[in-house]
Amino acid sequence: MPGSKSYTQRAMIMAALAEGDSWLQGPLLSEDSRYLFEALTLLGAGVQIKGGDMRVQGTKGRITNPQQDIYLGNNGTAMRLLTTVVCLGKGEFCLTGAPRLLERPIQPLLVALNNLGVEAGSLEENGFPPVCIKAQGLQGGEVSLGHIESSQYISSLLISSPYATDGLSLRLQSPVPSWPYVEMTVALMKLFGVEVVRDTPNHFMIKRNQRYKGRVCRIEGDASSASYFFLAAALRQARVKVQPVLTQTLQGDIRFLEILETLGCRVRRGDDWVEVEGGKPETGNYEFDLGDMPDMVPTLAILAASRPGRTVIKNVAHLRLKESNRLAALVTELKKTGIKAEEIEDGLKIEGGQPRGALIETYNDHRMAMSFAMLGLTVPGIKILDPDCVQKSFPGFWNELEKL
Repeated sequence: MPGSKSYTQRAMIMAALAEGDSWLQGPLLSEDSRYLFEALTLLGAGVQIKGGDMRVQGTKGRITNPQQDIYLGNNGTAMRLLTTVVCLGKGEFCLTGAPRLLERPIQPLLVALNNLGVEAGSLEENGFPPVCIKAQGLQGGEVSLGHIESSQYISSLLISSPYATDGLSLRLQSPVPSWPYVEMTVALMKLFGVEVVRDTPNHFMIKRNQRYKGRVCRIEGDASSASYFFLAAALRQARVKVQPVLTQTLQGDIRFLEILETLGCRVRRGDDWVEVEGGKPETGNYEFDLGDMPDMVPTLAILAASRPGRTVIKNVAHLRLKESNRLAALVTELKKTGIKAEEIEDGLKIEGGQPRGALIETYNDHRMAMSFAMLGLTVPGIKILDPDCVQKSFPGFWNELEKL
């Protein structure tokens, strides 16, 4: 498996802000990583790839103004995390990207930054990128976030907070989707030398005058990428062993293994590997809350389409704002295969059956391509349009698939 996309991007940014050099071992080298690599270089960090590892020369929090737009492709994580990072610099910064990225909301983060004294806004004044920041450093202080559709707003504020003049006190006023990614951010901040204090689970305090220090950081294997091969075992009622994968991890997507066990698979867990053996699929009706692992929705949707019974996937309304509108995309493509599927207010309802071959549109969404590719292991005639979209997170996907 490639390195975790979420760990890689957070570690790259913390290393770029740190004092001294950092070595990231086993990072994800993909399209998203490349866009972030180029952006951090424009902001003054030194980034080099050596033998599959990454060396990052930190800026000590002193951000360079590149005097040009920073283009991030369809990297929504980088857009949100860097929006706060550029506030540490001086002058005007503009972050932009591909057309789909310009449809992904960022207004709650801009409001929070304005409440912290930053002049931050969207170029079209519509709450979507391109984002324009007139920076004079980050003052910090107290801020709260109400109902938000992305945990990345929290991670964005936390990651840059050590360089705020007055530190940061951040309160969350409502439940947050994808919560494990917040815990991942806090853990990585600690690894790079910054302590986040919490008197309640929803109140984060970062004292001023803390700084990241250069580190050697081993990047975990990506549990999201591993899930497609777990799915292969389930669909084929066969056995697949995947490595490196840690089961003791803050990556919320590892909980997909529990769903597989519920639906009839056997799972063996090692120190850095997981083996899934598919069994006779469970029949009947099941309901799953994937609010903490929304990237698993396409994977589960394919499994749901292939087993007898109804599957309801809930608490994932924010998937309409991902690389594609994943809920609508999944319904459309599943229907092409003859499977009854419908959107509900916060998720999907799928009636399992016997899918047939179809030409699958991927909507330039890597997770659509990889999940439907696995359906092709059991259903003749599945054809995937735009297979290169997997470059976003898993450049070696098709090579690994050949091994099956």
